[in-house]
Amino acid sequence: MIQTSLFKTENDIPLAERLRPNDFDGLVGNEDCSKYKNRVQSMILWGPPGSGKTSFAKIMAKNSKLHTVSLSAVMSGSQQFKEIFDEAARGMKILILVDEIHHLNKSQQDLFLPHIENGNIVLIGTTTENPSFELRPALLSRCQVIVFKRLPDEALMKLLEKAENLMNQKLPLSEENKLILCKMSDGDGRYLLNMAENIFQAKPDHELNLNELENIISKRSAIYDKNTEEHYNLISALHKSMRGSDVDAALYWYQRMLIGGENPKYIIRRVIRFAVEDVGMADPNALLQATSAEQAYDLLGSPEGDLAVAQAIVYCATAPKSNAVYVAFNESKKFASTNGSLMPPKHILNAPTKLMKELGYLEGYIYDPDTKDGFSGQNYFPDKISRQEFYRPFAKGFEREIIKRLEYWKKLRKIKNKSKI
Repeated sequence: MIQTSLFKTENDIPLAERLRPNDFDGLVGNEDCSKYKNRVQSMILWGPPGSGKTSFAKIMAKNSKLHTVSLSAVMSGSQQFKEIFDEAARGMKILILVDEIHHLNKSQQDLFLPHIENGNIVLIGTTTENPSFELRPALLSRCQVIVFKRLPDEALMKLLEKAENLMNQKLPLSEENKLILCKMSDGDGRYLLNMAENIFQAKPDHELNLNELENIISKRSAIYDKNTEEHYNLISALHKSMRGSDVDAALYWYQRMLIGGENPKYIIRRVIRFAVEDVGMADPNALLQATSAEQAYDLLGSPEGDLAVAQAIVYCATAPKSNAVYVAFNESKKFASTNGSLMPPKHILNAPTKLMKELGYLEGYIYDPDTKDGFSGQNYFPDKISRQEFYRPFAKGFEREIIKRLEYWKKLRKIKNKSKI
């Protein structure tokens, strides 16, 4: 069977494919990954689109001199894998390139394990998803994970220079607009070359200004998938920016999520959580701001309601921070779960029946508002355990006032307890 090209001529081949490097010296960006070039071993190449994973895999395959099979995890099935494994078991060591390997289900991933283990195959898988979440630990333990990063502007500019040399013509752009083109690609070399190809094909007879450039190409949306790791990365960045009182960074991550299509309700829930977990009683109004933002968003929707969420983010980011309530909650929970089902002291139990009164329920209870200080100092913990201190406020914001109250009550409690002796 004669294999025919998908393209009529070389010029029909996409520019990004024509510029694909044939050796490690030709890699642009992520050059540090070349340190693995002499290791013929199973690998998982993880990184964003257009960062060089496929080029790296193909160069590895070429240099290994092994029989190579390229597969797509989306298109290939278990039967196809088994046929390759049977061939490898007959004495032909095979290098298998699997694109988007995270699409393999658990049973398909398990098929690879014994064949990697006995050395019949070498697996090189590429993925845009965090392998810690998408691949089985048993498979990961047998593979070297190599991390590729988004290409920096310097590397992208080198790609444009390579494109100009291949096309034997300059892009009709100023250096400033070339840099803007790089930023539009969001670190994706393939996308950058596709945009450059569109410009070459447009054949403008003058240097393009920014408006003309944007008319020829479309700006790439920031990479964001609500169902993948990026979703959790950005909400974590928002939370930690607010915790670090960096209001500008918090607003940036908020906008990144909105641009990516995140549901603002998800962001609002995180802001509410932040108000109680990280601000707490240092500024009780933070919770009011956060819940008010939720109400405003429910009333207005997007885009008007997005501003209400932004206001809550600004308030929380600039508020004094205290996790004293959060710590107290966890400590009291642990203490309660490890000390059994102890009864409250009888003096704080209601006595609606004669029997309960006879048993001493409510006997000796002091109604605090009737006392001179509005504070009785009685014990409210079970009789069999000593008094505990779970809530230890910080001297920040409103908690400064709470510290004064707690110290005052502590002093009164000591005085009243001494008077009973």
